[in-house]
Amino acid sequence: MKLKRLIALSATVTATAGLVISHAAEKYDSTKDAAKGISQLKVGAKDWPMWGGWAGRNNTPDGKNIPIKWDIESGENIKWKTDLGSQTYGNPVVANGKVYVGTNNGKGYIKRYPSSVDLGCLLCFDDKDGKFLWQHSSPKLPSGRVHDWPLQGICCSPLVDGERLWYVTSRGEVACLDTQGFLDGENDGSFKTEPNENKDEADIIWSYDMMAKLNTSQHNMCSCSVTLAGDILLVNTSNGVDESHINIPSPDAPSFIALDKNTGELLWTDSSPGRNIVHGQWSSPTYFVANDQGQAVYSGGDGWVYSFDPKGDGNGKSKLLWKLDCNPKDAKAILGGRGTRNEGIGTPIFYDGYVYIAVGQDPEHGEGISHFWCIDPNKRGDVSSTLAQDKDGKPLEHRRLQAIEPEKGEKAVPNKNSAVVWRYSKYDRDGNKKIDFEETFHRTIGTAVAKDGLVFIADYSGLFHCMDAKEIDKSQPNEDGTFPPKVYWAYDMFAASWGSPLIVENKVYMGDEDGDIVIFKLSKEQEQLGEINMGNAVYSTPIVANDTLYIANKSVLFAITDQKN
Repeated sequence: MKLKRLIALSATVTATAGLVISHAAEKYDSTKDAAKGISQLKVGAKDWPMWGGWAGRNNTPDGKNIPIKWDIESGENIKWKTDLGSQTYGNPVVANGKVYVGTNNGKGYIKRYPSSVDLGCLLCFDDKDGKFLWQHSSPKLPSGRVHDWPLQGICCSPLVDGERLWYVTSRGEVACLDTQGFLDGENDGSFKTEPNENKDEADIIWSYDMMAKLNTSQHNMCSCSVTLAGDILLVNTSNGVDESHINIPSPDAPSFIALDKNTGELLWTDSSPGRNIVHGQWSSPTYFVANDQGQAVYSGGDGWVYSFDPKGDGNGKSKLLWKLDCNPKDAKAILGGRGTRNEGIGTPIFYDGYVYIAVGQDPEHGEGISHFWCIDPNKRGDVSSTLAQDKDGKPLEHRRLQAIEPEKGEKAVPNKNSAVVWRYSKYDRDGNKKIDFEETFHRTIGTAVAKDGLVFIADYSGLFHCMDAKEIDKSQPNEDGTFPPKVYWAYDMFAASWGSPLIVENKVYMGDEDGDIVIFKLSKEQEQLGEINMGNAVYSTPIVANDTLYIANKSVLFAITDQKN
């Protein structure tokens, strides 16, 4: 395995708005579930209008004749390409004839902000030809890199519903924009103080400044791809540590909030990670309905995953449904990533009645072992695999750096209320009683994808893992009493992975930091269909919308179609 160069990481809920668990008599089809979720929005049936496409976040769109072969030099199967900024981490979304991508200002599309000016930029393009339409600009915060790291731009994806778009800016604002910009000649909404009404700039409907109104303090950047539960907008505030990486400037500020999508009114807040935030919080929320209960699921900067009733408690506070510690109780956080306690950075997904979430750390912290979880969301309370107790058997309070200190007689005991289906950190696939590098799950900032009973996820040690969505192997128990899933294969990409997989037409696409897109057959057997280099690092995730494959490398967005069909 070659060494990787890892750069800095950079209101009501309606029943029809949720995602429905499949009937037991039917084979679960994640692509149909995605289509159901998308159908609740005012977008095209085959659009992909948010990160993960739908509120369940499982990247399994409908698509036909999606290429497994193209050439960015000759133009084979390249419908169009268009320049982005110099660093692009935001993932493209497609809705109602437009493509949106978060990046920096390396291209300098608008006159008042030439490319020499560092900005966070949300760019809007025409999906027919890649023509630039308009830009929303976020000038850098005066506090500098502690809150707004240079050149990182917008690192999240927007959400589109009809003529409205919502996203989190690099300045810690939740912005609602008109998808037409000023191209329609109107200044829509109550917000009338845009710097100008130039045709190539954004028309703001409303803006909610989380730093000013909630006293949040994001670490290095604010990044959350929002989602909806009916009219409720779900947001992670990115509240984190200061430049010392030790102190939390605003420990009582909320980490998770809900806003009215139409007005920006604050509906409820939750500060659960609070003083236990280890580093930062850059995960995105997921929404689904299980057994008639809507759930807003967030992965926190303390290494726990939380599920809330999206309606809150009715008094401006959250209503917790369940929570789960995604680390072994003896895992310890040590400054600079030298420890074993990880945080939630990837997004939870909902698949066939279960929640899947993995944990990791800021890529500049390097590699290390991690954990990938499958969770039954129907239990309530603390559903972790184990509980922390002192030497006398009394419960221990949640701690920031280490849940238990074994040298003091503290211990982890089995939790009778555990909702863990399986936990993957290692798996002896070849049965030689040794755990090799390729049999280990490492830290990740990626999100899983699942279809036809298989789950795929990449870690940023460069391994791409394939496992069974539900089947466990009781012959290899984990230390906490849980069991791993049946793991079928792991492919070494020999490059760090920052993004997440795509499944379409029984094919699986995955990108890496070397700029390669590797393509596999959707199968328990490892069958590689191709590998294509995109000319620059791919930090984002491939998506499909309207039978077009979209891939953003570090500085260019490509629209890829089968030119023979």
